[in-house]
Amino acid sequence: DNAPMERFFRSLKTEWMPEQGYTNQGQAEADVLRYLTDYYNHQRPHSYNGYKTPVEAESLAG
Repeated sequence: DNAPMERFFRSLKTEWMPEQGYTNQGQAEADVLRYLTDYYNHQRPHSYNGYKTPVEAESLAG
């Protein structure tokens, strides 16, 4: 079952990637990395975590 990864990629595509796509691979890689390291983990609330970011949820668990 790949449901978590499918949900992640759906979020990436609908919330972050430009509709017109990227002009080159380097731009795409940098943007996806920014999504992962900044937005997805530090800014985007997740319903699974009680609408806290992964970083917030992790700090509360420790």
